[in-house]
Amino acid sequence: SAFRPSDDACRFNYLIPANMFASVILEYIKEFAREIYHDDVLYEKARQLKWDIDYGIQCYGIYLHPQFGKMYAYETDGFGNYCLMDDANVPSLLSMPYLGYCTKDDVLYQHTRSFILSHHNPYFYQGTCASGIGSPHTPENYIWHIALSMQGLTGSKEEAKEMIDLILKTNNNEGLCHEGFNKDQPSEYTRPWFAWANSLFAELVYQTYFVK
Repeated sequence: SAFRPSDDACRFNYLIPANMFASVILEYIKEFAREIYHDDVLYEKARQLKWDIDYGIQCYGIYLHPQFGKMYAYETDGFGNYCLMDDANVPSLLSMPYLGYCTKDDVLYQHTRSFILSHHNPYFYQGTCASGIGSPHTPENYIWHIALSMQGLTGSKEEAKEMIDLILKTNNNEGLCHEGFNKDQPSEYTRPWFAWANSLFAELVYQTYFVK
């Protein structure tokens, strides 16, 4: 990958969340090839590529952190260099269970989640009004509503409700989600409305209050 989902340039070109997303999609392609198209050649190509991607993630995408233990890196070059962070945009490391790459209780995911929701993640910000993940795509200390919704979608019911309340408190009483907002002053934000953030928030509300 040359660019991240945020459109910012990659530091190292093996973007782990994007490869995880590709692995999930290839599983769908395998199903389509077998069940709908009855195409053994396409099935085998998808199966082999998915295997290669998963093998690469497990061999080169895992970092042994001195505090959090084994966890996924955001980017790697395959030569032992890692970029340890997470970005608000999806696919992200936080969104792994949402995308279907792993379960919420997966040990590596939990280690990674603990890292990215801490100050060890350079784009995690904690302020007087909110704490959450931002992005190098927006100013420093700006938290993204997308990341708060994703935190809720990949956490417990209690955490999901906390994220809903937090988003409602940080939309500047405008009834719409923004891109990023200042952790200490939510009235300072980028984009008066952001369709992606609004849609994800709607899904968070639905999953929290209408799905058992």
